[in-house]
Amino acid sequence: MSKHLRLRLRHRRRARRRSRELVLFAALYLVYDAARWAWAGRPSVARAHARCVIALERSLHIAVERPVQRALGVGVPGFVLSNVYLVAQGVVLPVALIWLYRRSPEIYRRLRDTVVITWLIATPIFALYPVAPPRLAGIGITDTVSHHAVLSLTGPSTLFYNPYAAVPSLHVGLAFAIGIAAAAALRRRWARALPLLWGPLVTVAVIATGNHYIFDVGAGVLVAALAFTLTRLVEHVRVRRLRPPAASHASPAVTVRHGAPEAVTGGAQP
Repeated sequence: MSKHLRLRLRHRRRARRRSRELVLFAALYLVYDAARWAWAGRPSVARAHARCVIALERSLHIAVERPVQRALGVGVPGFVLSNVYLVAQGVVLPVALIWLYRRSPEIYRRLRDTVVITWLIATPIFALYPVAPPRLAGIGITDTVSHHAVLSLTGPSTLFYNPYAAVPSLHVGLAFAIGIAAAAALRRRWARALPLLWGPLVTVAVIATGNHYIFDVGAGVLVAALAFTLTRLVEHVRVRRLRPPAASHASPAVTVRHGAPEAVTGGAQP
C-alpha cells in the first residue's frame, strides 16, 4: 500500500470519527433540551421558588442583581453582555469542543464528558425545583437580551425553551469549565490567562441581563465541579480496568538442600 493511500485512509477514518462525535453530541444536546422543555415547571411554582432564592440572598446580603443591571444592563455594556449571554451556550461551547478535539483530544474528552454529566445532573433539578429568573420574578429587573440582542427570549424563537431553568446556571458552570479546559490546552502563560476570563465575563452577563441570581451562579459552578469530579473518577476506574495486573515483585525464598542453595519461588516443597 502506497504512502499516499495510507494517508487518505487515515484522513477518512478521522473524518468518520469527527462525524460520529458531532452527531452523538448533537443528539445528546437535543435530548437534554427536550427533557428540560418537557419538564418545565408551572409559573406560579417557579415564582414562589424565586421568592425563596431572593429571600436567601437578602439574608446573606448578596442580592446585587438590580444594582448590577442598573450599572451594566444599558447602552454598550448592555448590548455586549446580552450577546455574550446568547453565544455562551450556542456558539462558544461547540466551538471550544471542536477546537479542543483537534488540539488536545484528552482535554476534549474530559470537557465533553463534563458537559454531558452536567446536563444529567441539572435536568432533574430543573424539573423538581423550577425557578423564575430575575426578569420574570416581578422584582423590577428587565429582559435586556430581548432589547439588545438579535434573538428574543420571548415569542416564536423560544418555542422549546424552558424559562424557569434558572437553578443551576449552566451558562456560568460550563463557561468556567470551558475556560479551564482551554487554558490547559494552551502553552504560553499569557495565553492561558485569557480563557480564564470567560467564566467571570459570563457571570457578569447572566446577572446584568436579568437571567440568573447570584445563587444560581454558585449552584452552576458547584454542579460543573461535581460533573468534572465524576468524569475523573470514571476515567480513573476505566484506566485501572484496562491496566494489566502487576507482576509480583516478591523476592524468591532461598533454602539449602544437600549443602547447595536453591531458589524456591512457590510454596512449601514436597
